[in-house]
Amino acid sequence: MQRRQFVKSAAIGLGALASGVGVSRDSAAEPATPNQSPAQAGRPVRAVSIGFRPGLTLEKIAGLVDGEGARGADIIVLPETCCGQDEKSQETLDGPTITAIARLAQKHRTYIVCPIDRKDGERRFNSAVLIDRRGQVACVYDKLYPVWQQECVIQPPVQPGASVKVYSTDFGRVGLAICFDVNWSPLWQQMSNQGAELVIWPSAYSAGRSLQAQATQFNYYILSATQVPDCLVYDIDGELLIHDTENAGSGINVTRVTLDLDRCIFHQDLNLPGRRDALLKDHGDDVEQEKWWPMEGWFVLKARRPGVSARELARQHGLEELRHYINRSRIEIDKCRGWEFS
Repeated sequence: MQRRQFVKSAAIGLGALASGVGVSRDSAAEPATPNQSPAQAGRPVRAVSIGFRPGLTLEKIAGLVDGEGARGADIIVLPETCCGQDEKSQETLDGPTITAIARLAQKHRTYIVCPIDRKDGERRFNSAVLIDRRGQVACVYDKLYPVWQQECVIQPPVQPGASVKVYSTDFGRVGLAICFDVNWSPLWQQMSNQGAELVIWPSAYSAGRSLQAQATQFNYYILSATQVPDCLVYDIDGELLIHDTENAGSGINVTRVTLDLDRCIFHQDLNLPGRRDALLKDHGDDVEQEKWWPMEGWFVLKARRPGVSARELARQHGLEELRHYINRSRIEIDKCRGWEFS
């Protein structure tokens, strides 16, 4: 099996051209028709990460979102507290930022993740607001772990959020986490348990290996949008697919990528050789083994043609996805310990 080929340049660093492994870089030269694309295998989602250094005006931010929305996207992501976090930046969900970005979500029929310094009565939150294709607020995630020596000491202090959020969009299950959250694996475990297929991570910094560890352990794509500005995209097995840094110049990064949410990862235990081989024998024209990781004992399946779900065919043949296998193993091992509850 051929390994992914990386395109290196001063502008985009480790930006990957990886269409052969369920990920493709959207062309910067030819705008796509909004929310329309040729029939593709799997369950593709077109995602855009817009990163920028602090200080951009709302007018400039809206202009960037408008331009990317016009190209066609399923979800557009902005960095943490995109309009700042200071004594004047607090605003409610009906404030100027969400109002302006919601209009663009409706105009371009796209989801947008817009992080703000959110005011909720007397309380202050660092929030990632998911706006749906109709321009409605669909989900609000409040950062569970504010940076205590910064956010928790300003006035009024940023309050820790109360719960993990995973939202069912029309293309798949999207989880949300923010910046410092990357350091607490139980949060990422809960997103996995709630079926997250893509996790959006707005941030002030890049995180690198800390972020990669969560994708490796919990088997979903992760897409970042940061104030660096940069964008990291990790595969469902934790492999780095893209690292772009300030690729648009002037303190701005724009990364466009298409991710196949139907791709699925399995442990070799119980699935080899019988179940996997039977699947590939019966549906060799429909499904292929795309990746093989011998040291980890993993493999990845993907659909080969439109209208086919590798995940569903695998399920029909009794294959159990890696995250499900690990969770079930924990429960069964706890039963062996004699624990009533797990």
